[in-house]
Amino acid sequence: MNKIEVIKAERDGLDIRHDIERFAKTGWGAIEEADVQRLKWVGLFLRNPTPGYFMVRVRIPGGMATSTQLRTLAEVATTYGNGVIDVTTRQQLQLRHLTIEHVPEVFRRMDEVGLWSIQTGMDNVRNIMTCPVAGLTSSELIDTTPLVCSLSDKIVGNRDYSNLPRKLNMAITGCLENCLHLETQDLAFVPATIKPEGALEVGFNVLVGGKIGSGGYRIASPLDMFVRPSEVVQVTCAILSVYRDHGFRDSRNTARLAFLLDDWGEERFRREVENRLGRPYARAGVDVRKKSVNDHMGIYRQKSLGLNYVGLKIPVGRIKAGDLLKMAQLSETYGTGELRLAHNQAMVIPHVADRTIADLTEEPLLKQFVYNPSPIQKGLVSCVGNDYCNLAVIETKSRAVETARKVEAKLGTDLKPITMHWSGCPAGCGNHLVADVGLLGKKVKVKGEIIEAVDVYVGGRSGPDPKPATKLLEDVPCDVLPDVLSGIVPYHARQKMHQTKVRILKKPAKIYEEQLPIKPDVSRDLTARSSKAKASAQAF
Repeated sequence: MNKIEVIKAERDGLDIRHDIERFAKTGWGAIEEADVQRLKWVGLFLRNPTPGYFMVRVRIPGGMATSTQLRTLAEVATTYGNGVIDVTTRQQLQLRHLTIEHVPEVFRRMDEVGLWSIQTGMDNVRNIMTCPVAGLTSSELIDTTPLVCSLSDKIVGNRDYSNLPRKLNMAITGCLENCLHLETQDLAFVPATIKPEGALEVGFNVLVGGKIGSGGYRIASPLDMFVRPSEVVQVTCAILSVYRDHGFRDSRNTARLAFLLDDWGEERFRREVENRLGRPYARAGVDVRKKSVNDHMGIYRQKSLGLNYVGLKIPVGRIKAGDLLKMAQLSETYGTGELRLAHNQAMVIPHVADRTIADLTEEPLLKQFVYNPSPIQKGLVSCVGNDYCNLAVIETKSRAVETARKVEAKLGTDLKPITMHWSGCPAGCGNHLVADVGLLGKKVKVKGEIIEAVDVYVGGRSGPDPKPATKLLEDVPCDVLPDVLSGIVPYHARQKMHQTKVRILKKPAKIYEEQLPIKPDVSRDLTARSSKAKASAQAF
């Protein structure tokens, strides 16, 4: 067995929660390496770039939070951390620079407002994503908010699913506007319809085996299964149990669900799932998503008359604790104290009345976190980078912002929207392989000096017609990247890159192109949790 499987065989990762008080007294230096790994089961990560300091990844199902919760996290980040908070590409928040001595108090304060970090790392079902405006938008087939809560209640803290072969990313959405990267998920539920006996039924098609890391972008496979909303939790548990019992555990690099799918094929996997469910399921219905994408940034009408939601861009996902406090205050002043986190590193304030929407747009904070970002800034996403992440080989966040500004200074802002995603390593947390322009960090030697550079990918996308990105350029030094991208972005604005055959050179000074013919309202108490979920949080 690989070393992580040995650690898991010795002790379930969830048991580490009982040792946190002891670690707080003995200090981080006394924590054994196996327990450093187990702490990831409770969302606590010791980061090599910051020895002695931990990151806490907060689980926020569907990205749905309250102002009270975000205010608490901002206060914790200020009191016990360095005041830096990151919005992740899985609708979560990460707090940084915490010492183990303060972790028990941090967890206690999180528990008071219905937050926890359990199973946000290692071989667990990670934060379950959904449309950031689920229940608000009229452009949805199903409001998946209750399903996200039910799935989280069933899975989190459940030892049946705390020892998977590898991590499992999951998303479910009823949104028709293709706002999530569903094809990158290990398990995804896609809005769909069927007409079994002439009457239209709404539900989901099932996708399995998608991924970005562990060897690149594998587009999730259709399981050819239609699932009604009432069946989602049961089907999910069956899929998890098949993966748990049959997934590969020899090598960490080949342990994702995708590799089991490649070995078995979709038909065998489906049969095994149906055997666990005790009956066959209907074949897949019609995928009702649009091909176009709405990232929900901007000002939009809600279902309820006279209400709006406002999607604000958080540049590369990094926000200071003081600004998060202000954001929480705005949600109370202009809304109901509810906020939503989006996977594209944006934040949504819902339930803003028509009579106050103009006042909100004049708030000073909205000059920094804008609802109408420029075309490049709007689609700019970045992973954490090597200032905090063990795996990243370059600094990504400040480079992403600076590069975007320089490109816009060269080209202006009269461009079509474009997604530009940065990943600091092949793990692909920045989702670079599904972006119009994807940038993968690396180190290269130039004239005897080691410098930060990127490989440039183009034309990636998810959705009803997914496409893997194509590597266009290699070893581009970050210092000259704005000049290089300034030659790529205008071309993208004229034509989608995946519709063009490109002659790829390793280190070209010029890109040669050969053109081919182009043949809003649901209010709910987000702090309410089931008794089981509360028990999991209170165990800290």
